[in-house]
Amino acid sequence: MAKHSQSKDVKREVKKDLKNEEKNNKKKLKKKKRRRIVLLILLILIIALGIFIGVRIHRAGGNLLAAILGHDENTRKNLDTIQILILGESTGMSDTIVVAQYNPKNQTAALLSIPRDTFVGTSLSNARSSDKINSKFSHGETIEDTVEAVNTLTGLNIHYYILVDTEALIKLVDTIGGLEFDVPIDMNYDDATQDLHIHLSAGYQKLNGAQVEQLVRFRHNNDGSTYSYSTYGGEDFGRMRTQRNVIISLAQQTLKFKNITKIFNIIDILILKKYVKTNIDLDYIKDYVPYAVEMNMDEIKTGQLPGTDGPSNGIYFFIPDKEATLELVDELFNEKLPEEEVDGNNTVDDNSTENNTVD
Repeated sequence: MAKHSQSKDVKREVKKDLKNEEKNNKKKLKKKKRRRIVLLILLILIIALGIFIGVRIHRAGGNLLAAILGHDENTRKNLDTIQILILGESTGMSDTIVVAQYNPKNQTAALLSIPRDTFVGTSLSNARSSDKINSKFSHGETIEDTVEAVNTLTGLNIHYYILVDTEALIKLVDTIGGLEFDVPIDMNYDDATQDLHIHLSAGYQKLNGAQVEQLVRFRHNNDGSTYSYSTYGGEDFGRMRTQRNVIISLAQQTLKFKNITKIFNIIDILILKKYVKTNIDLDYIKDYVPYAVEMNMDEIKTGQLPGTDGPSNGIYFFIPDKEATLELVDELFNEKLPEEEVDGNNTVDDNSTENNTVD
């Protein structure tokens, strides 16, 4: 009887184990099914996301940043050519005056430097210091007067301006991790009254914000030597050329892939923290960024106001050549349509050139 009872117990245990194993197997099957369903859902989501991103990138003309921001080719088509007067301020004066233009539709841009001593008065024989274009600036309080003087001088119709002081320049350069730049000559200058000390060696190097400020403010060395006339056109023209090259290099390096995620933050910091003064709507200028990223900065056309310099009424002025100025402005800023778009012929403008620099 005892053996029979033990046999029953064994059978019960075997049945219980079989039932437990069956339950475990069912649970495993359910888990596998759940995993398969989850993986299938994830796969569908990934495919859907890929299609969504692909469509957005296609609509944005292959521009990833534009796609991320929800822009498309219609956004680009609706963006006008923008002209901005860039003013650089130091010690309450406008030491840098540059007209900048960017056309996102055909990815062209141009920069024109205007000497700070440019005569904008009506009579050279009765000229006064207030007839210099930088006198219109008046410590940044009358920027519109400078814009108006530049429009009169060039025949352009500029509406926007950006005033960048030295603090803004330093902040921007340091935010992007420094500026790689080929310093054209050895620079050694000291002015205790301005607490200005410039000490840079010629050659390609990475400059921090303070060093870039020294670079754009440099005019001549302590011993009077400066940019050579044969290569740079002397002190003022050499300085303006360096400033334009700094603007181009800043644009190139700010729009690098590693800095793209910082761009809008940089714009917000510079403007909201009042490092930069401008009349451009922040959201308006941000629409141009995705397309500026694609631009070949090496193709930017550059030039400086043509004319002669010398004393008038005992005051040093730069006297612009009106006819040559209008010709240069036309070359830099007045974009001509190819002939095929004008008269239907399958020809292109015979005046086109591969060399975009008109210095």
